[in-house]
Amino acid sequence: MDVVIYARYSSHNQTEQSIEGQLNVCYDYAKQNNLNVLDEYIDRAYTGTNDSRPNFQRMLEDAKTRTFQGILVYQLDRFSRNKYDSVIAKYELKKYGVKVISAKEHITDNSAGILMEALFEGINEYYSAELSEKIRRGYDNSASKLQFLGGNCGLGYKINKETRKLEIDEATAPFVKKIFEMYAGGNTIAEICNYLNERNIKTSIGGKFNKNSLRNMLTNKKYIGIYTYKDKETPNAIPRIISDELFMQVGQIANKNKRISRNTRAKEEYILTSKLFCGHCKEQMIGVSGTSKQGSLHRYYKCVKARKKMCDKKSIRKQLLEDIVVNACRDILTPKNIDKIARTVVAMCKKDLDSLIVKDLKKNLKTLNKEKENLLKTLKSGTNQKVKDIIFDELEKLANQKDEIELQIKREELQHVRVEVPQVKFFLNDLKNGDINDVKYRRALITVLINKIYLYDDKVTIIFNTQNRPVEITDDLLKDIEGSPEDNSAPDNKKGLPCVVLFVTANFIYHSHLLNNS
Repeated sequence: MDVVIYARYSSHNQTEQSIEGQLNVCYDYAKQNNLNVLDEYIDRAYTGTNDSRPNFQRMLEDAKTRTFQGILVYQLDRFSRNKYDSVIAKYELKKYGVKVISAKEHITDNSAGILMEALFEGINEYYSAELSEKIRRGYDNSASKLQFLGGNCGLGYKINKETRKLEIDEATAPFVKKIFEMYAGGNTIAEICNYLNERNIKTSIGGKFNKNSLRNMLTNKKYIGIYTYKDKETPNAIPRIISDELFMQVGQIANKNKRISRNTRAKEEYILTSKLFCGHCKEQMIGVSGTSKQGSLHRYYKCVKARKKMCDKKSIRKQLLEDIVVNACRDILTPKNIDKIARTVVAMCKKDLDSLIVKDLKKNLKTLNKEKENLLKTLKSGTNQKVKDIIFDELEKLANQKDEIELQIKREELQHVRVEVPQVKFFLNDLKNGDINDVKYRRALITVLINKIYLYDDKVTIIFNTQNRPVEITDDLLKDIEGSPEDNSAPDNKKGLPCVVLFVTANFIYHSHLLNNS
């Protein structure tokens, strides 16, 4: 008789070894009973409680060709644990002259065999239901203790065998931090994937990084210490790898990128997007446009909550606010500040060269050198030729490993910018004196210098990347804050902005008055 073998394992405490074991038993049975095995159909990590298994369905479809007369399984529960699915599938197979054979359960073709098969299927279905209940109870119990529930623990973590809780994996946690910092620093998902894959850094399941695996990491609250089970979140239950601030920054950038991809029709660039926040509710302000009663198109920044009538913050003219911020950026670039910024940037670059990843590689290199010294000492102490040959082989392996680590260190260090103070000062001076009407120049100013901007009805608070204390641009801004686009009541804005601009830095206080043009 020509047969095919069907094997399956579910994801609960079973692995590839389970498949190998099933196949070995099936092939032994086939050999003992003169069965000719034509093919194998294998479903990995699929439950037997339903028939939605790709290779199971492919096998049923292939049975219609009548090229085999039997399906050999380890036990009937591998075929199905659902009695009704099993009956339907076997009925279909019977039409094409195919029977299901169990290698471990001796079932005859007479009435007693039919009764025995039904009994086995009933037991399997009951066992499956009972097992599901036990698993759920076990999960609830483990979750109450904040224990790991199985599956993939995630890059940067490992499981404590005694407590069954997650703990930081010192070998991979630096990679997690690096990924978040790169994304927050402006690298795209594709650039980060290439960076990791070029260095042979693997995901938590040992594969290459792709867009999906990276996006899942960047939104995983586990990295800020939150334990999640059945939509319930428990803070500070897992050792954190990422700060709340970095996690939120990454989330804001990801949300901004989503909005940009959904709204590619916008021709006008809103250069403060992702930097600008509402002073009332602290939510982001985004670019919108509207038409006045006179038919003129006006562009604004508007609080996202205000658009949903959940915040009373009024909109502000795009050009008006962007001019304020751009001028503030230019004014902060004094010779004294440029010198201070340049020296700080160079110091940070030099410090960043010795990153956690490089430190880890250098630590491995030190271990290899120690092993090499020990082997050389053994060699010098004198030993027989056989042992010498073994030592020489080990020394060669260590030399190859050392070369590879040194290459990785060089690759890592090449990723970091090496700059000197004069270079940075030249760049900042050039940045100060650019064309204020060039959108690329304006965007560069914002990107380099601005951390966050908070817009109130009577002031703008700017937090620069170059200092700790905020800059406040204050006075009666309320008069110049625009109505929302929905009101169609935008003023002509022929007046300039009457306000006092107050710049507070670590080194100086500078006052500048923007005079009314009327």
